[in-house]
Amino acid sequence: MQATARKIQSDKEPIGFLGTQSPFPRKLSPVSDERVIDICECVMDIVAAVFNVSGKELRRPGRSSTEVARVRQMGMYVAHVVLRLSMNDIGRGFGRDRTTVLHACHTIEDLRDDEDFDRIIHMTEQVTAAAFRHMEVLR
Repeated sequence: MQATARKIQSDKEPIGFLGTQSPFPRKLSPVSDERVIDICECVMDIVAAVFNVSGKELRRPGRSSTEVARVRQMGMYVAHVVLRLSMNDIGRGFGRDRTTVLHACHTIEDLRDDEDFDRIIHMTEQVTAAAFRHMEVLR
């Protein structure tokens, strides 16, 4: 893994690309289930559009093709790092378990050692941050 300040911390404050803090304020209160689902739906729509993957496939319960699973993992990672959602919240929003989200975040973080993949994730982080820029995501 690269010697950068990036970290995935279970349900602690995530640190984004190259150690930068998320553009959103620290989470102060729990997010309602309905709000979490709406936020995660938006993230799934963003990654589906960016990577030309079926939104229906991303939302399908159970196992998916490697391509679809990787895009879903990227969505989970971005929701955690950029939007600062907890792994439990992301699990509920994506219809997965918290440990699945933890695995996804670690997998994406490890893949960021590749410069090309890192650029792709950075671009996805920027698109997501821009999409949620004017929203109070965590209140």
